[in-house]
Amino acid sequence: MPNGAAVETAAGRFLFREIVETLLLTVLIFWSVNAATGRFRIDGSSMEPNLHNGQYIIINKLVYDLRAPQRGDVVVFQYPHDPSRDFIKRIIGVPGDQVTIERGTMYINGKKVEEPYIGQPGSYSGSWEVMPGEYFVLGDNRNNSSDSHSWGVLPAENMIGRAWVIYWPFKDWGPVPHYVFDLRSGTAQTANQ
Repeated sequence: MPNGAAVETAAGRFLFREIVETLLLTVLIFWSVNAATGRFRIDGSSMEPNLHNGQYIIINKLVYDLRAPQRGDVVVFQYPHDPSRDFIKRIIGVPGDQVTIERGTMYINGKKVEEPYIGQPGSYSGSWEVMPGEYFVLGDNRNNSSDSHSWGVLPAENMIGRAWVIYWPFKDWGPVPHYVFDLRSGTAQTANQ
């Protein structure tokens, strides 16, 4: 019977090795997914009518390693005045831009921009210069959003990632609506994901 014992020992070692390899692969996949993506819960109505309180989204944390943030991107970031809090807003101004809001009308670098993604224009006015390493971000619900119009520009190092997919509740499943700004025509149009 020594041969039977050897077969059982080899089978046990093989099974143990398979279990260890599976666990290591699972940990590696989990780590990779968490390094590349994040999950975020929408808290409040600042992104209405596009994102709603209680929705859960997945964010892409690597996209800005490959390209710079762009006007129209919906981004998650650490609030500059309290890095323990994460916010979600839309990028309106990128480095070098002059953002002006006059009685709710948006101008970027002196060019009027139509914003089809907002419910109603903001009731405030102001002008902001976006310096290198900064972004000007606003909520889509302009009159109910704590954003760059009230606390200033967003430092680039506070950026966590670009909103990607709404995954909960399941009835809302789909891509987060991003826009591309065409300053020549003064329009913002839905971007391809």
